Amino acid sequence: MGGSVAWAAADPYAAALRTGRGPLFLRRADGWLLPLEVERWCADADAVDRAVLDRCEGAVLDVGCGPGRLVAELAVRGRTVLGIDVSEAAVDHTVGLGGQALRRSVFEPLPGEGRWDTVLLMDGNVGIGGEPAALLERVAALLRPGGLLIAETVPGHVDERARVQVVDTTGVPRTTGAPFPWARLGTPALLRYARRAGWRPVAQWGADGRCFAALRTRHISSTAEPPKRTALISSQRVRKPSGESPVANR
Repeated sequence: MGGSVAWAAADPYAAALRTGRGPLFLRRADGWLLPLEVERWCADADAVDRAVLDRCEGAVLDVGCGPGRLVAELAVRGRTVLGIDVSEAAVDHTVGLGGQALRRSVFEPLPGEGRWDTVLLMDGNVGIGGEPAALLERVAALLRPGGLLIAETVPGHVDERARVQVVDTTGVPRTTGAPFPWARLGTPALLRYARRAGWRPVAQWGADGRCFAALRTRHISSTAEPPKRTALISSQRVRKPSGESPVANR
């Protein structure tokens, strides 16, 4: 998806992650601004995050891991977890927290395809690529049969697709990233797309103004191979592997 490349090249985003501060926004063509919660993303996992992570099963793939607070929290818990992100700054930050991370788009080849137990789409990442149906199809291919998707949605009946730019409003002149496709979905819209694609909704909840949904792939096989404790990745962006890590260099 072209949006992944554009997001990676969005210098304001990389700068914000490196400093841990905003303000930073997604801006639509009509000028509407969506604030990005850089400070929260760069902090430790909060109570709402931890409650979400309590629901995770088995080996976890965090899609669009950002600066890595969720990957780091799961790693501290001793869970098998890998974060992926198209931003070099995000991967560097995740690794600096002691997590495992790979610089790659969800639409590119990934380790353990078809064997992950849980995939996370947090912090608006259900919008990656701007086409919810395509993203759900891709996530289903990453999960084992019967695997779990936990997605964070926006409040209300929102189903929006647009081209956006990352905007740093502190710059003089204002600095922006290249335009890329994005989507914003409320839980009703996500469930509509999911049912059409054969997903089975299993839970919906909200906490501290944030909304979440959990879904499973429909086809469950008792003979499905679980994710390996060690997945071999041929990529220079995997950092600090260890003998107990789910990822290692080939």
